[in-house]
Amino acid sequence: MSTQSDPFLEIRPYHDDEVQGAISRLLDDQDFLHAILNYRLASWPKAIRYLFTPLLRWMLKRKASSLKTVSDVQHLVADFLEQSLRQSSSGMTVSGLEHLDPKQSYLFVSNHRDIAMDPALVNWCLHQKGMDTVRIAIGDNLLKMPCATELMKLNKSFIVKRSIKAPREMLKALSQLSAYIKHSLETGHSIWIAQKEGRAKDGLDQTDDAILKMFFIEGKKRGEEFSAYIQDLKLVPVCLSYEFDPLDEAKANELHQLASTGQYKKSEFEDIQSIVRGITGQKGRIHVHFGTPLSGDFNSPEQVADEIDRQIWAGYKLFPVNYLAAGVPDPSVSLTEQQQYQQKLAALSSGLRPYVEQMYAAPAIKQRESYGQNAAV
Repeated sequence: MSTQSDPFLEIRPYHDDEVQGAISRLLDDQDFLHAILNYRLASWPKAIRYLFTPLLRWMLKRKASSLKTVSDVQHLVADFLEQSLRQSSSGMTVSGLEHLDPKQSYLFVSNHRDIAMDPALVNWCLHQKGMDTVRIAIGDNLLKMPCATELMKLNKSFIVKRSIKAPREMLKALSQLSAYIKHSLETGHSIWIAQKEGRAKDGLDQTDDAILKMFFIEGKKRGEEFSAYIQDLKLVPVCLSYEFDPLDEAKANELHQLASTGQYKKSEFEDIQSIVRGITGQKGRIHVHFGTPLSGDFNSPEQVADEIDRQIWAGYKLFPVNYLAAGVPDPSVSLTEQQQYQQKLAALSSGLRPYVEQMYAAPAIKQRESYGQNAAV
């Protein structure tokens, strides 16, 4: 299919008739098969692990034989996520879904703490309510391996071309992205996108108004007013609250390196490793809060960003670790929780400790300063 007949071919997720071809390519991809073996048989010598490659391919081919459509893949992902949450969390709660119409498509803009789990949890909540899952915006920096591209596009992900540097090409890519988001919403497909590029490693969730300017590129092309276009997008702020971050130490190390040396260089497959740790690591309790669709007159991207931030911070679910890190007294914090928090800090190097404290303290401080005692869900 050419880009003339399909203007979004380069960036869009796979359609139903492309699912089986993508799965076949995955099953022939040695990097994909070896990555699974490296995870499952991590304690085994590589030479022995890879002897199981033909057996693994046969097992996966047998399991994948029933996957014919995008919906089939989504149900498989839902089963995997349910199992993962049982093993890596202490349970999940959700609020705000009562404000949403199951028949309406929405543009979900959320805070960003985990590469894979953030959109996965939004999808899980919608799936539990019987709503269709979202199309997920994902940066091309995560697609360094062909198998990663196949997996993401099978899972309803569309590509944000962050690696482009030339201004003219960047504008072209942003215009295509803006058009694709609007096209998806108009054809009944909800969208998830993070409030800014990259995770909030310091715990300070803040919307980048450049995201909102990108949304409006298509509106400007259509000759529409900014305020009316934003309302038509049915933009819904979403706040994801994790009691514990499996990557807190890794994020603290990155911030520490940047502060002390002025640079941080990622290892080749660090993003992939972060995805795995984010999925499998212990997260404690999780809360997902869906805000109300933006309405009213917004005359600038900055005003929209402020409203998204307001809803996200007001919807944050605070846990004992947040109160303890912020030094905010709270009677719900037990002595055991205090001791566990002190043990967690004691296990960190002195250079990383302040950064971990900050990332857990930020939500409590921000919520208390901005929205008072009654903000938490």
